Amino acid sequence: MILFFGTRPGKEQIRKLTNVKCSFCEQTNTLTAYIRSNYFHLFWIKLFKISTSEVIECSHCKRVYYKEEFTEEMKDALNRKVLIE
Repeated sequence: MILFFGTRPGKEQIRKLTNVKCSFCEQTNTLTAYIRSNYFHLFWIKLFKISTSEVIECSHCKRVYYKEEFTEEMKDALNRKVLIE
């Protein structure tokens, strides 16, 4: 019997963070969050989530923030946005 299993990325979620200031260039409403999850699959069917990566990018200065670099303001806006959707 042959088993097909492995990991695959899920669909990327893109969210604009409103009323949040970039800590590098001090511009407001320029941050966009990109969230991607990786899933374990068996026969191309997603079974469970393995990991999630979150990155925030400023469209003005092109600065990228990784999860360890998020400010409290960014975390709050990201959590607020998740609860609304």
